Amino acid sequence: MANNHGGQRTPRNPAPVSGPGKLSQRTDGGPQQVQAQLKGQAYGDSQRLNELQSAAPLAASSTSATPRGRAQSQAAQSATPLFSPTANPDEPVTAGAPFGPGDGPSPSGFGATSAKELPDLKARFMPALLDSANKPNMPPSFVAFVRTLRDT
Repeated sequence: MANNHGGQRTPRNPAPVSGPGKLSQRTDGGPQQVQAQLKGQAYGDSQRLNELQSAAPLAASSTSATPRGRAQSQAAQSATPLFSPTANPDEPVTAGAPFGPGDGPSPSGFGATSAKELPDLKARFMPALLDSANKPNMPPSFVAFVRTLRDT
């Protein structure tokens, strides 16, 4: 390893010296697949590793070809610019906040539960909670939580 920075880097088409400003060029030969050099292997293993690595070289690419990279680029294209007009002109600015006009923080019904709904929810989920609490290796804090919920 060269100074603990990932090992030897051998450029394919190195430029001798980079020019200034607009005339600058890469001097490392660009992105490429670096072959691993492993030491301390059994006799012949290093040669076989080099043969395997050179048999199917990866294409050099400076852009990400992963599905995640494509999804991010598509999301960036569909993102609304910061100072564009609103898509919901009839919705107040405070919609979703716990104050002001508009729907509160939970207009979809998730999260906030009225006191009238709690007994129904408890009856609905208690069998599954008790079943989980009786399983081996369950954390004691979870078992205590279920017992407290059951007894209230």
